[in-house]
Amino acid sequence: MSEADRVKWETRYSVGRGYEAEPDPFIVEEGVRYLPEVGRAVDLAGGVGRHALWLASRGLTTTLADISPTALRIAASRASARGLPLDTVVVDLDDAFPAGPWDVILVSFFLVGDRMPSLVDSLAPGGVLILVHPTTSNLERFARPSARWLLRDGALDEGVPGLETQFHEEGWGPRGRHEVRFIGQKPKD
Repeated sequence: MSEADRVKWETRYSVGRGYEAEPDPFIVEEGVRYLPEVGRAVDLAGGVGRHALWLASRGLTTTLADISPTALRIAASRASARGLPLDTVVVDLDDAFPAGPWDVILVSFFLVGDRMPSLVDSLAPGGVLILVHPTTSNLERFARPSARWLLRDGALDEGVPGLETQFHEEGWGPRGRHEVRFIGQKPKD
């Protein structure tokens, strides 16, 4: 991530923007079906932790990774107020992902792009990837994010190599965005 992007996110969280508190309904309603009862979970580019806190509340040992120290401080404070354990790590996810193996990797509105094989490699056998991301059709209604940050329509129609598709849906979501919603599981063998 460029320095300008890092500053943009840090500023955004410092002034109180980007604070969605509730986890994505798809993740709560559909993703919960695939979560293990115990294990290690990571929320990548999770900002102030709306998904990480939800994962921790489900009993998973959870790490929140983001480029913004301010966002991570807010998440840690929220976790403490709820009595939830939460590890945080400041990381530029364009450079590296937190070391696995992970039983759950959650990615919401962060473009993994050509680094998907690295994510799959960091999943433990039987591990689950939950991904929600806007597609290029989103530009029909919204100018942002720009095409640079969007998945191509149909990009996950064939699934993700190395994962068994458990759920795949693409279309206009409840918040008016065109998104792909994907859950894949690494074989246990």
